Amino acid sequence: MNEINYKALGTRIRKQRELLGYTREELAEKLDVSVKFCSDIELGVKGMSLGTLVNLSRILCLNIDYILLGDNKLSNSELNTIESLISQCPEELRPNLITMIRAFVDAVKDK
Repeated sequence: MNEINYKALGTRIRKQRELLGYTREELAEKLDVSVKFCSDIELGVKGMSLGTLVNLSRILCLNIDYILLGDNKLSNSELNTIESLISQCPEELRPNLITMIRAFVDAVKDK
């Protein structure tokens, strides 16, 4: 059985929060917890209830396995993150976003 590394768990949460552009205060508000508790989770000092975990999964577009254990396949969580970021882009600008992503992928392939 896999052990939960709370510090690594907190790092995954913080990175995703930052990637989605949420401040710690915004995430705490969405989770209906204190900013201090949110900080403690990100630092690996405290765990969380199942309800908070489910809400965190939904808000951060991460699957629970990834939050808890860091299973890092190109997962639904990454796809959900990309989808979430794209959905924040105005619909009329999405073709430009797709062009930018393609250019990025092509540039990386060339290296």
